Amino acid sequence: MDSGDSPNSVESNNTTTEETGTFTVDDALEAIGFGVFQWKISLITGLAWVADAMEMMILSILGPELHCDWSLPSYQVALITSVVFIGMGFGSPVWGNVSDKYGRKVGLTVCMCWTLYYGILSAFAPIYGWLLVLRGFVGFGIGGAPQSVTLYSEFLPVKARGICIVLIGAFWAIGAVFEVLLALWVMPTLGWRWLLGLSALPMAVFVCFCFWLPESPRFDVLAGRREKAMATLVRIAKDNGKAMPQGTLTIYKQTNRGQLKDLFSPQYWKTTLLLWFLWFANAFSYYGIVLLTTELFQAGDLCAATQGAKIEPRCSLECKYLSSDDYKDLLWTTLAEFPGLLVILLAIDYMGRKKSLALCFFMFSLCILPLFACIGRIALTIFIFICRAFISGGYQVVFVYTPEVYPTETRALAMGTSSAIARIGALITPFVAQVLLRRSVYVTLGVYCACGLVAGIASLLLPIETLGRGLQESSLDQEVEHPASAPSSQSYGTTQP
Repeated sequence: MDSGDSPNSVESNNTTTEETGTFTVDDALEAIGFGVFQWKISLITGLAWVADAMEMMILSILGPELHCDWSLPSYQVALITSVVFIGMGFGSPVWGNVSDKYGRKVGLTVCMCWTLYYGILSAFAPIYGWLLVLRGFVGFGIGGAPQSVTLYSEFLPVKARGICIVLIGAFWAIGAVFEVLLALWVMPTLGWRWLLGLSALPMAVFVCFCFWLPESPRFDVLAGRREKAMATLVRIAKDNGKAMPQGTLTIYKQTNRGQLKDLFSPQYWKTTLLLWFLWFANAFSYYGIVLLTTELFQAGDLCAATQGAKIEPRCSLECKYLSSDDYKDLLWTTLAEFPGLLVILLAIDYMGRKKSLALCFFMFSLCILPLFACIGRIALTIFIFICRAFISGGYQVVFVYTPEVYPTETRALAMGTSSAIARIGALITPFVAQVLLRRSVYVTLGVYCACGLVAGIASLLLPIETLGRGLQESSLDQEVEHPASAPSSQSYGTTQP
């Protein structure tokens, strides 16, 4: 957009392009609809989620095993988890910037290849120090996994977007469940090294198929590559058996993409700050309940632990392997991911994104409260199940909301920076769920309960509701829209018909 352009001139440009028979990527995707192509890309991007979930779920299994095998004190066990999140914190904005500058496909493919390489290497780590370094590199690569949602969302028509992104979360749940089943089979006989190596298999499958992935036509439009965008849209139309809109594809060429300052422009700064906190709270709470599951199951006499308000620290040489009962209970709580998805599927397109997110956080805090009482193992499993269902549902909502609220020019960077902030929460939570828990069960549970309450309030304070809102190509779209009006077609600053 030239410096002399005004919002009025943007609107007039858009009117002119409509009269001369042009169409936007949104127009094309709405005309083509959801079909065979979207099902294919759902399966491939879903593989990235399966791989991501397995690398995350392994953290709650690896800790108790290495505590015994290498006689590690609790802070070193917690560090194995935290170093992965440190890597993710550094990697997420890097991969987001790469995806905004060089393309979604490039960023996602490179980060998955990186993760696969270091994931396999970590299975051969000879000592604790090497394991930390290699798992840190794995974390750096996993930091790019959210770009699969960025890529996926940019191929979806408006009506299907919310439900489809939530359903992609089913692949995360499948990956988490598969990791527990794999551990139940591998750990008693082959050990943790085989578990690390076999857990990389879904990522290897993704890497084999990722070259089929097309680049996002929205990114190509912003990069000025009309021919590539058109070729992709024609490919989608052919797969879906639909006709392309008549006319010429409108191009909005922008070279200054993926700049951090754009996230703090007047129309986005409040959204950015609130979203960063919500991503932090989601990761802190989600990984906290995952780690608390194995810790509380291993505590043995739960009534004595809660009445005494602490779980006694064990000597660094004293350890307890996860039993088959522990794995089965871990499997039951992991299955909570599926009811969480169901709740969000029912709520997200009826209540809206903001209220759905608030519901998840408030219900998470409510279900933490019974854990303060002396409850048996069955009741503990049930309440952890419900907690995990709602907090995993909340995670799916922010994955829907974030790519919807930001324009194409900063969408990948917004996902990357939000994911990086989430990793700070994930980095801190092992020291609460695994270290502070040994000092006081009550304080630990209180921290998670308070976090959920504050996050629920923050969800309601988000300034933009994205239900039924088209994906914005540029921040200019936000400027020309009336705040109270429902978005219909998108406007462009400088068009090249």
